[in-house]
Amino acid sequence: MQQVSAGLLMYRKTEAGLDVFLVHPGGPVWTKRDLGAWSIPKGLIDPGEDQLEAAKREFAEETSLVPSGPYTCLGDIRQKSGKRVYAWAFEGNCDPSQVKSNTFAFEWPPKSGRMKTFPEIDKGEFFSLPDARRKINQNQAELLDRLEKHLTRKTRVS
Repeated sequence: MQQVSAGLLMYRKTEAGLDVFLVHPGGPVWTKRDLGAWSIPKGLIDPGEDQLEAAKREFAEETSLVPSGPYTCLGDIRQKSGKRVYAWAFEGNCDPSQVKSNTFAFEWPPKSGRMKTFPEIDKGEFFSLPDARRKINQNQAELLDRLEKHLTRKTRVS
């Protein structure tokens, strides 16, 4: 059965341009990974749950921040694993050092029989679009392109 997730891409406009907020996955598997490891805050959609509501819930669970719209639909992408991710963007700001994530249990070290608790994300950070394109999971890079295209169109129309 195909997994389906939903997430939010927070962005802010600065004098230097556009910054996007990405999160780094927690847990020992991701500790030394950086380029290509970052993601938008996202998670699985519960059965019967509205996709945008799931995206807002997951954003809050992973960051401890309460997102607020308006939200721009960025459509969906398919990750290498086959998981489909639906995404929305919204303009916002935060102090990344204040981000606190929910946790998950994971057997560590492998085959040890010991369960340890880790944060779902270990940090969040704002990146310029060029830096974000290097940091983000490459299957999610399309979301950055869609956001940039949307904001460029919006600016031309205004």
